[in-house]
Amino acid sequence: MVEHDTTSGYLGAGQIREIAARLGLRPTKQWGQNFVVDANTVKRIVRLAGVGPEDSVVEVGPGLGSLTLALLPVAGHVTAVEVDPALAAALPGTVAQLAPGVADRLSLVQADALHVHELPDPQPTALVANLPYNVSVPVVLSFLEHFPTIERVLVMVQLEVAERLAAQPGSKVYGVPSVKAAWYADVRLAGTVSRSVFWPVPNVDSGLVSLTRRPAPQTPATRSEVFACIDAAFAQRRKTLRAALAGWAGSAARSEEILRAAGVDPRTRGEQLGIDAFASIAAARLA
Repeated sequence: MVEHDTTSGYLGAGQIREIAARLGLRPTKQWGQNFVVDANTVKRIVRLAGVGPEDSVVEVGPGLGSLTLALLPVAGHVTAVEVDPALAAALPGTVAQLAPGVADRLSLVQADALHVHELPDPQPTALVANLPYNVSVPVVLSFLEHFPTIERVLVMVQLEVAERLAAQPGSKVYGVPSVKAAWYADVRLAGTVSRSVFWPVPNVDSGLVSLTRRPAPQTPATRSEVFACIDAAFAQRRKTLRAALAGWAGSAARSEEILRAAGVDPRTRGEQLGIDAFASIAAARLA
């Protein structure tokens, strides 16, 4: 049995190691497993996520259940998506033992989050997760794409990734993740997290990223057409857009023609433009 402080509702470092030992679990690099062992960090994530009883939360990578146990009492429902079969099998039992009063709010999907395009009802209104570092950006973009019901996201990711996601045009770290995330949402850095709150301790600090969904830019171009333009612009980010988009447009001359039609100086670089400008460029190519 896991010793549990029922007054706090949170797993402590000792309890997490105890569950891991019982499962014979060694955190794997393959799945980017670093478990949060600090209750205050978990409380902070739930608070910043702003979820309530009207929310259905999807949590990617619940691990041993620290964040799951914190979400269940405040959210209407939690759907946990876990790739590790051993962890997926253990989570319902952990929740039933430590939070029996809210165990019926949990649904479990054992799957690779990158391939999850459907979820059982109720459909998610929020994504809240401590994301594995190696898949964090693709997971966020995939869930925003496939689950239009998601209104907001609060994820913990590697600090460098958090800064990149929240970067604004002109910033040194502004790039493809920044622009693509902005297609779906207003993005901001919601805080930083010390590496010491994890087990095992990673060699980098983490950041909390908040995304609030807003309407996509108004454009006759599809999302995939705009994203193809973004990919081309940043594939050679030191080049001017006239040169960087030549392959995408068909020629440098056609690239310049499209850029001028979109009201963008051909000498501009991709890192200087926001999502609306890329939507305009993609639309001008169709004209």
